[in-house]
Amino acid sequence: MIDLRSDTVTQPTPAMRLAMSRAEVGDDVYGDDPTVNSLQEMAAEMFGFESALFTASGTQANLLALMAHCDRGDEYLCGQQAHNYKFEGGGAAVLGSIQPQPLTNQADGTIALTDIAAAIKPDDIHFARTRLLSLENTIGGKVLPQAYLADAQSLAFNRNLKIHLDGARVANAAVALGINISDITAHFDSVSICLSKGLCAPVGSLLLGDERLINKAIRWRKMLGGGMRQAGILAAAGKLALTEQVQRLGEDHDNAAYFASKLSEFSEFEIDLAAVQTNMVFANLAVHIDAHALAKRCREAGIIISPGQSMRFVTHKDVSRQDLDKVISVFKLHFKA
Repeated sequence: MIDLRSDTVTQPTPAMRLAMSRAEVGDDVYGDDPTVNSLQEMAAEMFGFESALFTASGTQANLLALMAHCDRGDEYLCGQQAHNYKFEGGGAAVLGSIQPQPLTNQADGTIALTDIAAAIKPDDIHFARTRLLSLENTIGGKVLPQAYLADAQSLAFNRNLKIHLDGARVANAAVALGINISDITAHFDSVSICLSKGLCAPVGSLLLGDERLINKAIRWRKMLGGGMRQAGILAAAGKLALTEQVQRLGEDHDNAAYFASKLSEFSEFEIDLAAVQTNMVFANLAVHIDAHALAKRCREAGIIISPGQSMRFVTHKDVSRQDLDKVISVFKLHFKA
């Protein structure tokens, strides 16, 4: 199947499967898994942090960061479209008693610095204590400018806030900018990085921060049932995700741009080509087109898409340029029918 729903559907590479089968393992709850320890040490060094923690998912990594930065009754600022506000089940509020304060994302994915400053609560018993600014990069496939990250970091520092990055696809951002991932992560007190999206590992994310934050996160991870035993089998793939899959993301970006250009030739799709910056293509389907009928036609042809009048197509390792040409052909046949 040609699956364009998300880059979460990527299959591990043959090298990952081999590394997993040969991984040296121990009990990670005891801190005894050498492969997990190696991954954590490698990631901390690569991205410029004191410590790192291997987690089961990006949702868990983000939740641990929020709970490690904030106490009950505290508040974090984020975008209305932020994954850790909109798509992670309200975990910060439900499990951490942390109040989210969502702010409008601008067209380029940023949050206006003036909006951030205005949302910081005064030191008053009537208000939740604003403790953290959380940004996301990429967000909706868009890359936050480095100058903006520097300004946001400065604002957070001057207002006594910590700053967290949901960097689920930060590798995509770095490749799109032609810089190292560490050039982006340098602006943050903590960062989550997903290994199981475009980087192709089957499971896992990393949380990076200073030693104090990671020690708190380890405690919260255990409490949330996230302590894993012989997790080195998974961490072995994570190491290859960071060392072998990052630069390959450029192929996904090129394929997304190619696919977007082909979609723009259809009158049935409305698309902003300038907004296609990484591996995501967003297109609005004409109201007279039945999105579910289109999805059904695609599935019959061996293609999986997420139906809707606003559609997202995500390129990844397991989608080739030839696959995208097949998708375009199926669209043409469907719209002519």
